[in-house]
Amino acid sequence: MRVWKHAIGWGLAIVAAVTVAGTGIAQAAEYKVGTIVVSEPWARASASPMAKAGAAYATLVNAGQQMDRLLAAESPVAGKVELHTVLMEGGVMKMRQVNAIEIHPGEPTVLQPGGLHVMLMGLHAPLKEGEVLTVTLTFEKAGKITVEAPIRAAGAKGSMGGMSGGHKGHGAMH
Repeated sequence: MRVWKHAIGWGLAIVAAVTVAGTGIAQAAEYKVGTIVVSEPWARASASPMAKAGAAYATLVNAGQQMDRLLAAESPVAGKVELHTVLMEGGVMKMRQVNAIEIHPGEPTVLQPGGLHVMLMGLHAPLKEGEVLTVTLTFEKAGKITVEAPIRAAGAKGSMGGMSGGHKGHGAMH
């Protein structure tokens, strides 16, 4: 009898895990081009239907031996896409465009709110929670890759439902 109860318990746990994975809740998206792995891409929903700008984020890992750089990004939802960082100047946070984002071997470079990110300008329509944003990233050595970024709530703070990872990469080059 005890074995039977455990078997039922494990069976229910497996069914629950498969059901959650099937809904996308537990899935961690990962894309690979050359030696670059792009994991958990995501974007924030527009805070207002009139918003003309948005941002996309991800973690970039270089599995190779030589530094690579993210040089550009593009998306069909925006008129213009740039790479940005956030700086403190005189106690005020300011966004600045950067020419490239360095991705050093073995060190994650985290694109996240308040730091490095992909800036979407001239949005053709607001980004809506629950939809998916398509972004093509261009790396200096690895080449191009198109990723699908789930759009999270307007106030989302980071990957894994709001758990923000530390920024380790060397970041931006001006």
